[in-house]
Parts: sequence; structure tokens; C-alpha cells
Amino acid sequence: MVTVRLAALAAFFAGLFAGPAFSAEPQNWRLGLQEAATPTMERIDSFHDFLNIIITLIVLFVLALMLYTMWRFSEKRNPTPSKTTHHTGLEIAWTVIPVFILIIIAIPSFKLLYFADRVEEPDMTLKIVGHQWYWSYEYPDHGNFTFDANMVAEDELKPGQKRLMDTDNRVVLPVGKKIQLLMTSDDVIHNWGMPSFGIKLDTVPGRLNETWVQINKPGVYYGFCSELCGVNHSYMPIAVEAVSEADFKKWVKKAQKEFASADDGAKPNLATTKKIDKDVTSTGMRLAQSQAGQ
Repeated sequence: MVTVRLAALAAFFAGLFAGPAFSAEPQNWRLGLQEAATPTMERIDSFHDFLNIIITLIVLFVLALMLYTMWRFSEKRNPTPSKTTHHTGLEIAWTVIPVFILIIIAIPSFKLLYFADRVEEPDMTLKIVGHQWYWSYEYPDHGNFTFDANMVAEDELKPGQKRLMDTDNRVVLPVGKKIQLLMTSDDVIHNWGMPSFGIKLDTVPGRLNETWVQINKPGVYYGFCSELCGVNHSYMPIAVEAVSEADFKKWVKKAQKEFASADDGAKPNLATTKKIDKDVTSTGMRLAQSQAGQ
């Protein structure tokens, strides 16, 4: 019995401190970042590990310094306190060393920022527009068709779809291609956040923000609006399906027929939007009644 409990405990801690699971969605009881699905996220992951090493060394140094100070300058060992008010050499050291550490951190940080900024020769472009409270996507290089992506209501979920995370229309992108992402907003500031891609970029009305992505392997990846944008902010999921180039071409042919041209204008899925509004209102009423009862 003891052996079984020890094995279970070991498995728990192994899972807790291991890297993220091979999944493109959040995992319970995990430390660290989601599994990298793009070159940008791979570099972010490496930079994160590098910072953890530096932070750990600083914490251990400060802890050791505090313990030594409490031991060395205790009342028993140091009955007559020193009246020293300053030490020039020490003051220079604790100024120069942190600056040196910040420079060490800044150099790879700047390289990462420039790497993630934009791609010189993209293979295709995806336009993203944030709305209250859904996303619109446009494929200008593939017939200029556009579609909206609304969260799937809980009572409309199909097998395999995830609650609060899936959308009625997923973004489909090819694996291994450099994709330029152009983002803006139709109303307020939103944020297109996709952890596995290493992307978290504001969509601002009247402004076009740019980044890029190159997905390493097929799969479904989930993200959310990461900027408070109103009452239904938490009901703006992002679902991206990465497929092979051949499957992407098949999907494009189907999508060109299914979705209207961007020239016709995109309209939100009012049925889904009203359903979400109703769910939010019902939840708020239940919370209010619960608080009143207390």
C-alpha cells in the first residue's frame, strides 16, 4: 500500500514539473508554458528557461545573504553594532552587477522581439478583425473570402468540441508556411492571444498591427481574447486548425463556396451572440440571488 502511494506521489510530481503535455490547450496542474508550436514560441520557451535560471540564482543569493547576515550580526555575535554608514566599493558593486545582469537579459530579449515582429517574405496573409464579441477572418490570397468565428454555445457543442474554447468556424492554416497576420478592431481594443504560437497582439480600432506565424505540426490550437473588451470578453475564444498544404487547398476550395466574398461584408452570427448574451445574463442573475441569500 505504501509503495502504491509513493508511486502515485512520484507520478504526480513528475507530471507537475514536467514540460507541458503534447496538447494545444491549457492543462491542469502544470508549470511552465504550453508546448511550442511555432519557431517564435520555441524561442520564447528557451528565453523563459534562461530567465528562470537567472531568477533562481538571484533568489538563492539573496536568501544566503539574509541567513548569513542574521547569523553573523546577531546580538550574541555582535553585541556592539557597527556605525558604518556607507561603503563605496560595495555600493558600486550592487549598482554595476544588476546593470550587468539586465544587459545579459536584454540582449536575447531584443533579438526575440525583432524575430517575432514580422516576416520578410510571407507565403500568405491572414487578416483578423476583433468585434464585440467575436472574430472575423479574411483570406486575401485565396479569393478574399471572409467568415466570422463565434463561440459555440454549451448546448450546441458537438462531440470533440471543447466548452468555452471552440468556435463555429475554425481558422484553418497550412503547416510549415510563413503566414503574415494583420490585425485590427471594429469597435474597442481586443487582443488576439494564442499561447502555443507565442502571439499576444492587440487589435486596435483604426490601426493595423502585424506579426507572423509558422506552425510546426498539424493540430487544433486554442486561444482567447486577452484584453478586457466588455461584458462578453470571456466568450471570445480562438480556434486554429493546422493542416497539411494539400488539406488546406481542399479546405480553401470548400470555403470559397461556403463563405461569401469579403466584398459582400461579414455579418455576426446573431443567433449565437444572443444565446451567449442570454447565458451571461442568467449567470449574473444566479450570482446576484446567491449573494442576496447570504
